[in-house]
Amino acid sequence: MNNKIVVITGAGSGLGASLAKKYAKDGYHVCLLGRTEDKLERTAKDLPNENHSIFPVDVSSKREVSQVFTKIKENLGTVDVLVNNAGVGVFDLAENLSEDEVHQMIDINIKGTIFCTQEVLSDMKERNSGSILNIVSTAGLEGKKTESVYCASKFGMRGFHESLLVELEKTNIHVFGAYMGGMKTEFWDGIYDESQTAGLMDPEDIADIIYHNAKTRKNLNVEQVVIKNH
Repeated sequence: MNNKIVVITGAGSGLGASLAKKYAKDGYHVCLLGRTEDKLERTAKDLPNENHSIFPVDVSSKREVSQVFTKIKENLGTVDVLVNNAGVGVFDLAENLSEDEVHQMIDINIKGTIFCTQEVLSDMKERNSGSILNIVSTAGLEGKKTESVYCASKFGMRGFHESLLVELEKTNIHVFGAYMGGMKTEFWDGIYDESQTAGLMDPEDIADIIYHNAKTRKNLNVEQVVIKNH
């Protein structure tokens, strides 16, 4: 197939779904990855064309990630753009977080990013092209109350992102990091009520900023953008 291929993790809602629309409009074959198949199908219904594929996956499982990326390569071709967007947050004082909640944030936010990136690096290096977009969050820039482990996971993601920049600086592979504040998405369901999410940013706006800044351009490289609420 001649289409360029983009893989978006956490594509079932929010920013992942908004980014999927951007890439679909630009003619990419969009691979929607996420834990919940019906959410991915909902995203797919909103895309402007049929040029997409759905892959249910738990990004914290190296085995599942490898299987999905092997399928993508065999059925569609090599990945041109990887968007590491899958993320989960549980917000409470540090001492109140359960073992499962700690594992979930570290496993999905850091390990998921690493496992997915590992799957595309060899091909990207071989072709000396490609883009890796790491959706980090401002929680990767500063500690926040009731977000200790979430911030720890995002600081870890940032460390991985910044190291990739160094590892790939002599290549034509574009590594881009997005550090944005809270968005009005399902991420906050059960955490904030309607009045608390009313002032949050629109994921469509964030997707627009990320999409345009992450585009590869001649003689320049945008390594990161920081997007904050007013």
